[in-house]
Amino acid sequence: MMLIFDDFIPGFKMKSFRNIGLRSFLMSFAVFFTVSLLYYISSVLKTDGHYVYLLDDAYIHLAMAKNFALYEVWGMTRYQFSSTSSSPLFTYMLSVLIEIFGDNDQIPLYFNAAFSIGILYFLSIYYGDILKEVKRTVLAVLFTVFFIVLPLHFLSGMEHVFQIFLFVINIFCFYRRDQNKAAEYGFYFSLLLMGLIRFESMFYFVILAVMFAVIKKWKEVVLVLVLGLMPITVFCAFNYQQDGYFFPNSVIVKGTKLSFDSNIVYQLKVILLDNFLLNISFYKVGVFPVLLSLIFIYRDFKTKTFKKVLEDNFLLIVFSLLMICHSMFADLKGLFRYEAYILTGFCMVLIPKLKGLFFDFTHYIKKERIISVFIAANAVLLIYKGSVAHKVMNNGGKNIYEQQVQSAKFLNLFYNSSKVVANDIGAVSYYTDIHLLDIAGLGSVETVPFNENKGKFDKRFEDFLARYCFENKYDLAIVYEGWLQGHVPPHWKKAAVLKIGEKITVARQEVSVYSINEKNLVQLKQNIRKFNWNKNVTVTITE
Repeated sequence: MMLIFDDFIPGFKMKSFRNIGLRSFLMSFAVFFTVSLLYYISSVLKTDGHYVYLLDDAYIHLAMAKNFALYEVWGMTRYQFSSTSSSPLFTYMLSVLIEIFGDNDQIPLYFNAAFSIGILYFLSIYYGDILKEVKRTVLAVLFTVFFIVLPLHFLSGMEHVFQIFLFVINIFCFYRRDQNKAAEYGFYFSLLLMGLIRFESMFYFVILAVMFAVIKKWKEVVLVLVLGLMPITVFCAFNYQQDGYFFPNSVIVKGTKLSFDSNIVYQLKVILLDNFLLNISFYKVGVFPVLLSLIFIYRDFKTKTFKKVLEDNFLLIVFSLLMICHSMFADLKGLFRYEAYILTGFCMVLIPKLKGLFFDFTHYIKKERIISVFIAANAVLLIYKGSVAHKVMNNGGKNIYEQQVQSAKFLNLFYNSSKVVANDIGAVSYYTDIHLLDIAGLGSVETVPFNENKGKFDKRFEDFLARYCFENKYDLAIVYEGWLQGHVPPHWKKAAVLKIGEKITVARQEVSVYSINEKNLVQLKQNIRKFNWNKNVTVTITE
């Protein structure tokens, strides 16, 4: 990727910008990793000296990567296929690293550290080229990484850092692709990888292709669609052969469904009103960048032709439409992780248009009052997200350690190869060799039909659980009782309740432990008493 930049800027100019970019990178690196290190230390001090990820989802990727690396099984357990990962390429890359370096639960953290460095480097080069001074460049880089709460994504141990990195490369190369062959290759190669990092990238491919079609760049239309959608198509075909669904379970369960049947009016209401116009999360994270973009586009319409407006605001339009599509069909309620790639794009496209703010702040805010209001709104948004992220980075790992990791250690000691029903499946799958039934549908295709389109548990699901667990001789369940909404199978006998303190990144404070085989209830209670639970876990044995 260094060649993309080196080939583009010759001679003295290249040396000058490289110096600005490199110095800005080193300063941004120092700030970013100092902040991240402080939160890392804070977390480790609360988890008995071992770093625990902020979300259980990180352990889903680890469990699948471990099983693929060690047992050649693409699944949550070593026993059968399950399409649980919504980021197949990220999970596969972790499996390669596990195969090379051994099974180590810190590998995702190291992986994210490497790609966080890449993000900082390319942002520094990109902004340095535009702002032409170290202080201004560092300010732009730090605004971007804290606006997208990159430290949170880094410490979460998930795929979003790699996704952001690919979008940074993609935009970096987009503006250089006509002058530099390496940049053109970088633009298309990043598209090739995006779809298998997060399936929401399909929105980006389609919107890009439509925009290229409008300005009559047909080669680009074909390449974007073929390179973007081809890997997804291949994976979906493989997935369908395995379990009868084209997409991973998480996409089916969490995604918005649109089918042209008798429910289409209700589905359109969900998409347009619930997910978009009445979605408070959209107004928290997406509306201000979109409005700021619309101001620049509207101004250009006054003085430029339609085609020129599209060409000059190409990515502004793309990312505005992408934010709207993402809100309607995907998710904006995941601790700022799902929309981070879009906000990265907004920063990289809007900051060059706002460079006057960096050169003469006072003059700019006096001259551009409306724009300044929206900039201030985005600054407030940054502070809001920072306050939420602080709470998560400070105590999220503690939550997961006290609930999911403690449950996993208990299972590992007493029920390591037993048949277990669960709902948070990451840590309990990664740290054990259990046979799993996931009531939420992410790790078990059998329960997907009950969870599709945000379905609620009912008597039908209760009957299924009772029958399936009896026929397949399941031993115990560790679940959120509230999730079952009163539909606990009658032959499940509660053994204990495990309660932690403040809820930060877990769904509930209390986890219930059930004996599915009534004959084992007494032994289960004895094992719960024997286990050395963390001091912050309140264990209540059911009498």
